[in-house]
Amino acid sequence: SVLPRSLALLPQFFRTPRLTLNMASTKEVLMGAIAQMVGTVGYDAVIVCTSNPAQEAFWQQRLEATRGQAAKEGALILAVHEDWLGDGAGNGLGTLYAYTKARAKAKSDFGIDIDERIRSGWSVGMFHTAGKGTRLAPLPGSENNNKPGVKLPTVLTVDGELKELTILEAVIRQTNSYAPVRRGRCSVFWGDQVFIPSAGTPASGEHHADILACLGDIPSKEEWTAKGLDTYGLIAVNTSGHAAQVEKVSYDTATELLASFGSIQKVGPSLGSFSVSAALLFAMLEEFKMEVAAKLTKYDSDPHFWMPFTLPQSAYISVMGSKGVSEAEATAHYTRMAAFKTKFTQEEKCEALLGCIDAGTECYWWDYGQLKLFQKNTLLATADSDEAEALRVFLGTTDRRQASTGLADIDPASVVLSSKIGAGSVRSSVCTNTNCDEANIHNSILMNCTLRKVTGNNCILYNVVDDTPAGLSLPDGTVRADVYLPDQPKIIVMSTLDTDGGKAWKVVLEGNDKTFEEVYMTNGPLDIMECQKVMELAKNKLVGELKG
Repeated sequence: SVLPRSLALLPQFFRTPRLTLNMASTKEVLMGAIAQMVGTVGYDAVIVCTSNPAQEAFWQQRLEATRGQAAKEGALILAVHEDWLGDGAGNGLGTLYAYTKARAKAKSDFGIDIDERIRSGWSVGMFHTAGKGTRLAPLPGSENNNKPGVKLPTVLTVDGELKELTILEAVIRQTNSYAPVRRGRCSVFWGDQVFIPSAGTPASGEHHADILACLGDIPSKEEWTAKGLDTYGLIAVNTSGHAAQVEKVSYDTATELLASFGSIQKVGPSLGSFSVSAALLFAMLEEFKMEVAAKLTKYDSDPHFWMPFTLPQSAYISVMGSKGVSEAEATAHYTRMAAFKTKFTQEEKCEALLGCIDAGTECYWWDYGQLKLFQKNTLLATADSDEAEALRVFLGTTDRRQASTGLADIDPASVVLSSKIGAGSVRSSVCTNTNCDEANIHNSILMNCTLRKVTGNNCILYNVVDDTPAGLSLPDGTVRADVYLPDQPKIIVMSTLDTDGGKAWKVVLEGNDKTFEEVYMTNGPLDIMECQKVMELAKNKLVGELKG
């Protein structure tokens, strides 16, 4: 269920200057898209696929509490967890398994037949959140491994209190705009990247499956290489409007693979997110019912669904061979999917299964899956640009001092929300739910922090409660995230902005007693909501001791 790493490079693709770009109209389209990303519009049912029962319980409660601010008011929330064996289900079978579990939960807990509802026109959104978040460490550890619960620079009301919006809630809010044009479909998204489409929100329905992509004109061989298109999963659309998928291939290889697909009209990187009709969803549930029941096989949507649906057999075997899949295995799977496609298209009287929904090549793309990108896109809220303005409108932070008090000298650029900073100087920084007697910070992020005094530049403090009388004086680039545990002392996890958590996952960094991996293992069996109660108690105790 993890989004391909190559998509982190997408901004360089759709920021390529285009001579025909009408900046005024593009800005209007982007802001128009954001205007639809509100809690009054959205999916009738929201399915969240999590990693364990603790996350399932957390998200069931949280998303019900924030309906109308993330999921739409009245949405049916169905959080489930993937308890698949081995290396997981992959995002293909994982989607079918999550729907199967959600269907059972809807019936048992709410008395709702979700199959019948989607047949009658419900729009269902599914959000995959699996993954350890190694490259975002130490922040997911501070959320007790709840990676989609990492905080963003805005607040919403949760049970009468102002709390930070989470990454998952931001993704749900962003994708709400597709719900009205996807009636009778299940839409599938990934949980740590927010994009604002520059092509509007075209309706689904011409094909039983469609996939989001940033489509552009067909590039030359030189442009293909210059844009790095050989590093993406790509969608090609022919003059009939049908789509085909190829993965990370050169211009010559792509041309060869797509030779039988007809005249290509558009091509661009796939965003991975897709939607399927009720008819195709139920047919695939039937086709893969043995795998779903056994919980053993791993199938991803791109190589195991869309590619065999759209490529010739020889091309499919060639691509899968480059992934280390034997010819016999690739042939067997292709034959199975070809038989499924033939039967389905005959029954549904359709020519092709896969289409494409264009997100445009001038998208705003806010990735929170890596620590440096988290810093970049959080501090973007302080910038003076069209994109920063769009982010603030999306987040609802056009008022940069919402529910904040204190006598600190705060510059106009900084975003300080639901905070009380008694004294000091705050420059080009983001502070949310922070209580501090004195802060002297620049280009820094303080999220859910309570402390006496802090001085720092280019730093991140996350869920920190620190009662050191002299306060914290942080070296440039410092990252600190506190981890709260029931009946145990908290774990203080130190890092730097230059540290890649994926590469340092098993390393004890300076200032730490545990590796990121050991923190992850410590968090494993814990109840997220109990850990949050411990954090709130520590925070409230120190708030009572501050000068006020």
